[in-house]
Amino acid sequence: MNKQSIQIALAYMSVVIGGGFASGQEVLQFFTGYGLVGVAGTLVSGLLFAFLGMQIARMSSKMQANSHKEVLYSLFGARVGLAVDVVLSFFLYGVGVVMLAGCGSIFAQQYGMHPLFGGVLMTVLVIATLCLNVKRIIDLISAVMPFLLAMVLIITTYSIFNYNASVETLDAVARENNETVSSNWFVGALLYASFNIAVGFPMLAVIGGMTKQSKAAGLGGVLGGLGLGVLILLLNVGLFANINQLQGIEMPTLALASRISPLLSVVMSVALICMVYSTAVGMFFAFSARFAKPESVRFKGFSAISVCIGLALSLGGFSKLVGTVYPLLGYVGFALILAIVFSWARGRSRANLEVQKRELSPLS
Repeated sequence: MNKQSIQIALAYMSVVIGGGFASGQEVLQFFTGYGLVGVAGTLVSGLLFAFLGMQIARMSSKMQANSHKEVLYSLFGARVGLAVDVVLSFFLYGVGVVMLAGCGSIFAQQYGMHPLFGGVLMTVLVIATLCLNVKRIIDLISAVMPFLLAMVLIITTYSIFNYNASVETLDAVARENNETVSSNWFVGALLYASFNIAVGFPMLAVIGGMTKQSKAAGLGGVLGGLGLGVLILLLNVGLFANINQLQGIEMPTLALASRISPLLSVVMSVALICMVYSTAVGMFFAFSARFAKPESVRFKGFSAISVCIGLALSLGGFSKLVGTVYPLLGYVGFALILAIVFSWARGRSRANLEVQKRELSPLS
C-alpha cells in the first residue's frame, strides 16, 4: 500500500461524508428506519462503495482524466454523457439546498432559533465565499473533517453501550415510527450507494486521474469504500440503539451529543455547521461552474441568484428534503452504476478473450 492509495481513500471518504451523513438524518432514513435488517443494508452499501470506488478511480487513472466529463463521455458517449452531466449538476444543486435547510435545523434544534435564521446565515456565507473566492476559509473548514469524524465515533460508541430498551422494542420502534426512502431495505441500500456515488463521482474522477498507477488508484477506491461502510455501520447501530429517543428529531447525532453533555452538543453543532458549510460551497460551486467560468462576473452573479433561490427552496425542511432529493439523485446514480458495471464486464470479457487467444495460439 502506498501513499497515493491512502490519499485517494481519505479524499473519497471526505467527499461522501458531508453534512447529511454527520447529522445522522441520511442514515436514519436509508438504514435505521428499516429496523435491525438495516444493518444488512449498511453492508450492501459498503461493498458497493468499495467496488464502484475502485472502478471509477482505476478508470480515471488509466485515462489520466482531468475532468469527470471525460469519464462520463467514455461511459455513455458524447451525447448521453452531456445529458447525464447536466442532470447531475442540477441534482448537486439540490444537495446544496438540503445543506441550507440543514443549517436552519441546527439553529432551531440547538439554539431554539427560527430555521430561517440559520438558512439566511449559511446563504450569506456561501455567497460571500463563492463571490470573494476565499479559498483559505474552505481549506480551514475542510480541516474540520477529522475532528467531526472523531466526534461522530465517540458519540456513536457511547450510544451503543448506553441503550435503555430491548432489541425487539427498538426494532419495532424503528420500523413503525420512522420514514424510509423506500419500502424495501435492499432498495434503500442501493439508493444510498448510488446517490453518494453520484455526488462523489466528479471529485473521485479527478483525484483518480491525478494518479499514474491504476492499481494504486483502484486500491484507494477499495479502502475508501470499505472505510465508508464501517462508518455507516457504526452510526446506524448507534442510532438504532437509541431510536426510541430520536422520534421527530431533525439532527439525530446532535440529540445524542446533548444526552452525553451540553458542552459536547454545542461543540458538535459548530462542527456540523462547518461541515454543512463546506458541503454547500462545494455543491453550489459545482453547479455554477457548469454554467459560468469561475471567478468571472457572470459566475458571481449566477452564484448569488442560485443560492438565494436555494434558500427559498430550503424552507421545505431538512428531513423532508433529504427524503425527497437524495432518493431522486440515487435513481440518477443508478445510471452511473449500470454504466460502470457494464464497462467492468466488457473489460473482463476482453481480457478473457485475450487469454483464450494466447492459449490457442501455437507455441513458438
